[in-house]
Amino acid sequence: MTKYENVKKKIVNSITSGHYQSGDKLPTESVLMKQYGVSRYTIRRAMGELENEHYIYKIQGGGMYVDDWQANRQKTVNNKMIGIVTTHLADYIFPSIINGIDRAISNKGYSVLLSNTHNDHAQERQSLQRMLESNIAGLILEPTQSALPNPNVDLYRQIEQSKVPALFINAHYDDLQIPYIQLNDRHIEYQLVKRLFERGHKSILGVFQVDDLQGVERMRGFMDAYAQHPEFSYLSDVIMYQSVDDMAKIFKKTAHRLKDDSHPTAIVCYNDQLAIQIMDVVRSVGLKIPEDVSIVGFDDYLLSKYVTPSLTTAVHPKNRMGMDAGRMILSMIDGQKAAPIVYDAEIIERDSVATIKKNK
Repeated sequence: MTKYENVKKKIVNSITSGHYQSGDKLPTESVLMKQYGVSRYTIRRAMGELENEHYIYKIQGGGMYVDDWQANRQKTVNNKMIGIVTTHLADYIFPSIINGIDRAISNKGYSVLLSNTHNDHAQERQSLQRMLESNIAGLILEPTQSALPNPNVDLYRQIEQSKVPALFINAHYDDLQIPYIQLNDRHIEYQLVKRLFERGHKSILGVFQVDDLQGVERMRGFMDAYAQHPEFSYLSDVIMYQSVDDMAKIFKKTAHRLKDDSHPTAIVCYNDQLAIQIMDVVRSVGLKIPEDVSIVGFDDYLLSKYVTPSLTTAVHPKNRMGMDAGRMILSMIDGQKAAPIVYDAEIIERDSVATIKKNK
């Protein structure tokens, strides 16, 4: 990136994030030169391009001001590009979701602009700013670490206040008026644990990622199920972790629980990816699945039916979510209002769960 491109990008970020509001007077060329450590020529070239792109305007003898860029963007919007920002792109359930979106919008001549946050707020900020600068026709967004305070809420508010049609998938923020498509994670997890109770399990360990709302809601569903059975609720146990934690420590905690003589007879996991790893932990302490410990996942990941034993799980409607998100964003682009969509999920019982005999 050249010096003037770097200056231009930083000023655009300051405008799109709301640091400079429409109508605000910008610093003088001399101040900007000192701020960015560049020449007057570099500043003038950057500001010239910003003026051409309607981010700023100049008044002869009066300085530079922030233009109404949100209104002006509608004149230059790329009407055939949909932006997609997710925590991951190439693995787990995300290829199916993105494929569903692409199938829905490509029929109408649209294509996708993808961005991956790796579940990191700094990268999420870059992704959102990139989308705001790209003049796309609509946005499909998965919040990053959605259960934690988000330093990028200012950009989400910019999106909400702009003319850009946008929707959330997998999780949403209640204080933003942006429609969403997600699972009823709490109720689905409740049903999974209830199935284990019906199979005779009372001592169950839950392992949940709690820095996203999906994990928090699934943990609440786990608790809800035990709240229905106060006679053995004392047998419940939970391990919580965040996506940035060292998973080796989480697996060590799980192994410690399993080495106890009164170890849990079942483990419910945040998702299938974790459940498959927990299977290895169970085996590492000399226990068998499902004879000694039953395992339950969530999402119906592609590999879940092929591991040994095959994994009991709840089906995340991956392709359907993508198709519905694609159709919803197209309807919003056409000016229609969108209502939230919340899915329930089918539970698939496979070989990773055993029934405990009543005399145990």
